[in-house]
Amino acid sequence: MPQFELAIFAGGCFWCTEAIFKRLKGVQSVIVGYTGGHTENPSYEQVCTERTGHAESIQIKFDPNQISFQTLLDVFFATHNPTILNQQDYDVGTMYRSAIFYHSDSQKQMAHSTIDKLQQSGKYSNPIVTQVVPFTKFFPSEKYHQNFYDSDPSKPYCQVVIDPKIKKLLHDFSSQVKPEYTRS
Repeated sequence: MPQFELAIFAGGCFWCTEAIFKRLKGVQSVIVGYTGGHTENPSYEQVCTERTGHAESIQIKFDPNQISFQTLLDVFFATHNPTILNQQDYDVGTMYRSAIFYHSDSQKQMAHSTIDKLQQSGKYSNPIVTQVVPFTKFFPSEKYHQNFYDSDPSKPYCQVVIDPKIKKLLHDFSSQVKPEYTRS
């Protein structure tokens, strides 16, 4: 029986990150929710006020024998802009910040090492602002946010914002994508 691990990422809108990570081999489940704040069990409306301190985030349950935390980090950094503070695409606010909520020293070290390598690579002209912070609590979001993209990919937000990210995933990480999500 596989021993699953958890990863918690915030990379802008959780609809986008959920759609990306659920397509990866070795990912058992992806739940959208809220992390990094001080309010217990916040609602979407409360998070949007920016008074709870939470980020829209995803909880990834993965099998480390099928996909490494490093690969998850590589996908995370490749599918959002980690150099813009509190904004991704059209979504602006602290709830859209870029953050890695680590569960272990190993995850913390890998996150910092990946950021250092990306900074030194010259890939980005601006500094990476992704927070690397200890995981405290994760609160699943309301049901209507779960599986948002796959429930209706024809929605304008899905077509304009999420589709390009999925195309990038399929192009850059095709060998990591589950067969049922590959497109011709």
